[in-house]
Amino acid sequence: MAAKHNTAAKKAQTVLGPVSRDELGITLPHEHLLIDAEILFAEPEDASLKKRAYEPVSIRNISWILYNQYNNLDNVRLLDEKAAIEEALYFKKAGGSTIVDVTTAGLARNLPALRRIARATGLNVIAGAGYYVLRGENSRALDRKSEEELAGEIVRDIMAGEGQSGIRAGIIGEIGCSWPLLDREMKSLRACARAQKETGAPITIHPGRHEKSPMAIIRFLERAGADISRVVMGHMDRTGFLPATIREIARTGCYVEYDIFGGNPFYPLRFGVFDRPCDRERIEQVMRLIYWGHLKQVLISQDTCLKSKLIRYGGQGYAHILQNILPQMLARGMTKGQIRTIMVENPARMLCFA
Repeated sequence: MAAKHNTAAKKAQTVLGPVSRDELGITLPHEHLLIDAEILFAEPEDASLKKRAYEPVSIRNISWILYNQYNNLDNVRLLDEKAAIEEALYFKKAGGSTIVDVTTAGLARNLPALRRIARATGLNVIAGAGYYVLRGENSRALDRKSEEELAGEIVRDIMAGEGQSGIRAGIIGEIGCSWPLLDREMKSLRACARAQKETGAPITIHPGRHEKSPMAIIRFLERAGADISRVVMGHMDRTGFLPATIREIARTGCYVEYDIFGGNPFYPLRFGVFDRPCDRERIEQVMRLIYWGHLKQVLISQDTCLKSKLIRYGGQGYAHILQNILPQMLARGMTKGQIRTIMVENPARMLCFA
């Protein structure tokens, strides 16, 4: 199927309209300025801790929340526009230009609010389209709708914009996947492939928590007709992939995204035992990809989706990579040219429509 005409072709599409590649600058390709991730919330099993589940995030409970991120309801909700503006400005003051908000259906996407944040900060803000799949009404909606309907929704989001606002998404995803893939998720992925062919937009993936999940998704998307060179495999630093698996994924030509910089190495135990790397190990894995010849596929970000990650609650904030990680990369042997490729050139190539 030939791609339809898109006014943003060869440009990136922000919530304020298309921008050229040169206007994107330093980019965070996987963040959340506003999100309601209640679908990730679970009360602690220990009855003595249930009260903590409904306390507001504060200095009194932050040490507990850091190791129980999804057991506090307030922690999984970023709904304050003023706070989002203040936090995003730390990134801008550090030299950042573009934030990709990959909040999709099921996570309370709010395009008018993202537009207001973009205007207030002067940042490029790019919004996501599609579905994040776990449970609840969002999943039931996927069951009710056909593949054609889902693809049509994504195409409209990108080509025409949401409802009367006309605010357009600029990326497909993050598309949530489980392990093994559920039927509704396979339907969602096929719809994403169809929408990509019609629009030229990139696809960004939240893989299931299993070593085999990323490759299974890539092969599925290939069969569905997606352009894998326009697919971002996210959360590469979440499941503890073996070097051989990382290399296999990179050899497919997709973008390889380490997007939890600043994240706690310990994953919530209710999801199983997963060893996430620390930031030093993330840097080493990025350098290994460069050594293997995959520099132009590497993306890095922070997946800021919890209050505990914000500066106001003692977290590193949206400027963590710029302020803390890039100096470490330089000190460990990466060049300024390599860092520019990762922070500027790669996300610009990914975000500009084919």
